[in-house]
Amino acid sequence: MIVTVSGLIASGKTTQARALAARLGLRYLSAGEVMRRWARERGVNLLRFSELAEQDHTIDRELDRLQVEMAREGNAVVDSRLSGWFVPATMKVWLRAPLEVRAQRVAEREGVDPRVALEELQRREASERRRYRAIYGIDLDDLSPYHVVVDTHRWARDEVTTALESLARALMERPG
Repeated sequence: MIVTVSGLIASGKTTQARALAARLGLRYLSAGEVMRRWARERGVNLLRFSELAEQDHTIDRELDRLQVEMAREGNAVVDSRLSGWFVPATMKVWLRAPLEVRAQRVAEREGVDPRVALEELQRREASERRRYRAIYGIDLDDLSPYHVVVDTHRWARDEVTTALESLARALMERPG
């Protein structure tokens, strides 16, 4: 089984994908971890790396190729903004939350002022939207590839994980 967990920044992708992988006994794969590593290797933060990726589309293309390759072995939960578009999966999940909630999550995670977190979040997302449209013709507001859409602000973390686990197990138990 392959499950993709996608969503905008701080929607809960990593939290849910890790928890779901653990509960289902699947590998956890993260495109975000790869991006963070590449940014560190270049000595820049994620915002600056996003800006670099706008100039060099090979960054996104390589990341997306890599996530498809990693998922090919199966039995994985893939955490990535675009995995629902590229990874053949049994269940494709899109997580969402209001902008202000996501900015507050970033502020707490990064230890920055919420206004700074909001500004950087908006800049990163604008960069991603431009890149994905230019490179692939993908509109992040098009949720048509996804089987499940969940607002992570409406339920507690564990409630979301339990719901996703239940849906995934139902698919796992189906014949064929």
